[in-house]
Amino acid sequence: MSDDPGEAAPETPEPETPEPETPEPETPAEPPEFPRLRASIEAILLVVDEPVTEMTLAQLLERPRGEVAETLRELAAEYTEQGRGFDLREVAGGWRFYTRDACAPVVERFVTDGQQARLTQAALETLAVVAYRQPVSRARVSAIRGVNSDGVMRTLTLRGLIEDAGQDPESQAHLYRTTGYFLERLGLRDLDELPELAPYLPDDLPDDIVEDT
Repeated sequence: MSDDPGEAAPETPEPETPEPETPEPETPAEPPEFPRLRASIEAILLVVDEPVTEMTLAQLLERPRGEVAETLRELAAEYTEQGRGFDLREVAGGWRFYTRDACAPVVERFVTDGQQARLTQAALETLAVVAYRQPVSRARVSAIRGVNSDGVMRTLTLRGLIEDAGQDPESQAHLYRTTGYFLERLGLRDLDELPELAPYLPDDLPDDIVEDT
């Protein structure tokens, strides 16, 4: 440092202020990808109750109708070539899976054997509840039995022993009743010939269960 008072002291450089970093724009999340087209079509056709149109599939899967139509025909030809037990048919303006005609005897045997098979104890209990409390909802059947009865109700429906009886006007719950096949299997002319149930019930059942029996 100089001792000369007239000499100016050197300026101390000011520290540089770092420039603020510009945040990088966030990459928008990519929408979830659908399965490939063939798999998507097969999955939908497995759950439909009636033929589904090419336009409906195209709109749902967001693909051109021509591409969907071509894929449907490719699948149908592939199933036939491979000799699958089912085929894909275009009927009533739409597409749906059907069991192959050549497999009809096997399917018929399965259905017939299923009709003749013995009902389980759970199925018999559920059928009795429906018979004596019809029309009745699944929830009510489950409440009376004390266990979930949805699976058993589906089995009885497939066996042709119970059927849909409309909806409850208040709760909108689906109601069920026994069928003519039920009466035929039991040898009854009508439900009035069902035996009185009350004498066979335990004494400690709630009143709301034994009412109207």
